[in-house]
Amino acid sequence: MGDSERVSGTHAFLIGVPKAGTTWLASTLSQNPSICLSDPKEPNIISSHKGTFGRSNEEPDWTEYFRLFKGDGIRLDGSIHTFSCPISPARISEKFEDPKFIISLREPVDRTFSHWRMITDIGLDKTWGADWDDFQVAWKDPRLKEDSLYGKSMARWLGVFSLSDFYIFDSSRMRDSPETVLSEIEEFLGIHKHNYSINHLANSNRAAKRRKITFLGKLMRITFSFVPSFLKSPVVNYLVSRDINIYYLPLLGRRADPSKPEHLDKFHFSICEEEVCEDLAQLQDLTKFDTTEWMETIKNNAVK
Repeated sequence: MGDSERVSGTHAFLIGVPKAGTTWLASTLSQNPSICLSDPKEPNIISSHKGTFGRSNEEPDWTEYFRLFKGDGIRLDGSIHTFSCPISPARISEKFEDPKFIISLREPVDRTFSHWRMITDIGLDKTWGADWDDFQVAWKDPRLKEDSLYGKSMARWLGVFSLSDFYIFDSSRMRDSPETVLSEIEEFLGIHKHNYSINHLANSNRAAKRRKITFLGKLMRITFSFVPSFLKSPVVNYLVSRDINIYYLPLLGRRADPSKPEHLDKFHFSICEEEVCEDLAQLQDLTKFDTTEWMETIKNNAVK
């Protein structure tokens, strides 16, 4: 497909947000033969946001992008940092005739804390020349904060697309009623219903699974990157199907700093309260997505 050609037919995007169950959701949806999930789940080609830290405004390589979809059905791109990217709405509008967007949201202070813990647990902040050890310092960094400002991001998207193009839901529903969420997504995408195998632990990014990679682990990761996909895929699929993380091994990864707080407290809520609650009010006004319970939780838990 040429760079100037527009894509007809539905193309789906799981655009947000980090630490809101999207890895589990994408993996489960991929069981449906009517859905073709990108490989990898997060191509990070369309968005200027290439993960938490990486940024690049270079034009998407569309040839490379479409090679990442191997199979039939509606293509599903799981690049979750796309939601907070300011240039993604225009890029997608220019290329795709009928895009549909799935947005899994999580109470934003809880989401921020979980994202912060993940990044600092594995030392990714230091790799990118940042220091997020202090939560208050990390919150001031747009690369953490903007993934939690849902109203700000949604205002940009609704400047280009209609609200009917979005399916927005609270990620906690995937834990409490996953079948209902999956059924609603199928209806939203206009695809046949599928009898999914529901496993809440498989393909989830739990804190207990995280390790800061050692030198030996980095060496193994680099070496493995040169293995051809046709040889690597069976091994990866086997490990994923059994929820095995090889970097849990002591030689390949080490435990995160035990001095960091494991749970949210009033300190974290207080830092985020004013900005987040104002943003949640904007999200509710724009979308009618009910944020009342989240705002009450944040205000009630902040230091008075």
